[in-house]
Amino acid sequence: MSQYDRDYFRPSGFGGFSFFPPIIKNLLVINIAVFFLQMIFDNISFGGIPGWYFINKYFALNPLTGLDQAGQPYNFQIWQLFTYQFLHGGFMHLFFNMFALWIFGVELENLFGSRKFLFYYLMCGVGAGLLHIFASPIFDSISAPTIGASGAVYGVLIAFGMLFPDRYVFLLFPPMPVKAKYLIAFYIVIEFMSVGSDNYVAHLAHLGGAFFGFVFILLDRRKNFDIDGMYRKVKDIFTSPSKDSSTSFRKPKRGFRTGTIEDAEFYEINSKKEQEVSQEVIDEILDKISKSGYQNLTEKEKRILFEASKKQ
Repeated sequence: MSQYDRDYFRPSGFGGFSFFPPIIKNLLVINIAVFFLQMIFDNISFGGIPGWYFINKYFALNPLTGLDQAGQPYNFQIWQLFTYQFLHGGFMHLFFNMFALWIFGVELENLFGSRKFLFYYLMCGVGAGLLHIFASPIFDSISAPTIGASGAVYGVLIAFGMLFPDRYVFLLFPPMPVKAKYLIAFYIVIEFMSVGSDNYVAHLAHLGGAFFGFVFILLDRRKNFDIDGMYRKVKDIFTSPSKDSSTSFRKPKRGFRTGTIEDAEFYEINSKKEQEVSQEVIDEILDKISKSGYQNLTEKEKRILFEASKKQ
């Protein structure tokens, strides 16, 4: 029996190994749950103050200067760079962001691994927020709190376009296939052209997410820099503080492990130096999946399966 006959190896329609990998699934659930909480707060008040005002004041991304709708100074807090990513202004805002996250993010999570994908996604959202709050006073005449996962989603879009440039994406309107690199480039051009328009859309945040994603992918291709290393450094700050702070930011040696996180290198998708892997090695990996699950594979083993699935 070949490896492609095994149920757990059959790739999804998007080339990955799961339609709903854990981070994608959890992000969808959290965003939908938060949206329902927003709907509840939209219909209640506290001492005559509407609930949505508290949501915007403490969890939306507030401008650095200016006055809010109550005539109070905007309340920017550092945590808002994360929390604003889970708030949405309406059902269609939520739907299109989550649909794009699912369509383009599934294959990225299967390629990156869950921890690396989550770090990448959140950092694109943070980068989007930073660019927006610092640049919007220059280009936009409207000052208002910012909400939505669009900045992080644009980071996902740019990564998909860079890693799978010739992958065809089927459009609904008009109904036609188009290569990912052209579709993503079209979106970016539209965002550039829309900067400064008074339509209450944070175009700078979209561009910020795409820009930070672009930089992350470029840096991750370098041998002396990887997103996984950044994830470990940030994680160590909060979980394993060292008495000697000078050792906290040393680059781990090749093969270094922290807990269950393996130091993984970036592999060029279209690399011409791709190594041939024997059927025996693939069978061993598939047997490991059947015994302990896909999530327990190393990054190298995931990469081998991913490349093998493309050859079927």
